[in-house]
Amino acid sequence: MSDLDVAAAEAASCTRCALAQGRTQVVFGTGDVEADLLFVGEGPGAEEDAAGLPFVGRSGKLLDRLIAEEMGLARSDCYIANVVMCRPPDNRDPRPEEMAACRPWLDVKLTHLAPRVVVTLGNVATRALLGRREGITQLRGRAYPWAGRLLIPTYHPSAVLRGSPGAMAGMRADLVRAKLALAGDPHAVAGAG
Repeated sequence: MSDLDVAAAEAASCTRCALAQGRTQVVFGTGDVEADLLFVGEGPGAEEDAAGLPFVGRSGKLLDRLIAEEMGLARSDCYIANVVMCRPPDNRDPRPEEMAACRPWLDVKLTHLAPRVVVTLGNVATRALLGRREGITQLRGRAYPWAGRLLIPTYHPSAVLRGSPGAMAGMRADLVRAKLALAGDPHAVAGAG
């Protein structure tokens, strides 16, 4: 068993916050543990809670499609996780204390996965990792040096599904930026898109 497998087994019984009381199972993360690319969302929804895997519902299907179309990658070429591993009630945003309780698990993933590029999906994940107050529309469109890697914020796929203006085009542009960053292209860091 790898260190990440050990962490996942430990996390399965986590009770660090109140979200543990309402979950079906912990949604630790999934994908290639050798991947250079990590996607981080906010938290599991009902389908993810039932399956024990992140991004398996409509948002996940859209994410998979856009990763393939804009990056030429499959889900299995990346690692996908969330800021919190248990479903918040009624799909509300995770609370600061819940994110703080789950942060050590995210840090373990970052350490053992060692991605070169982290793509945050939506306001919650972006604010949690960058520690900034601005919203996704202000933060996306560029890459940020972060913890020895590049962090690229983009819209959450659910924003695209809701038809938020510009979300689809913005998300596509951000995934192209992530692809360039993985290839070491200096243009990935510059400018807005």
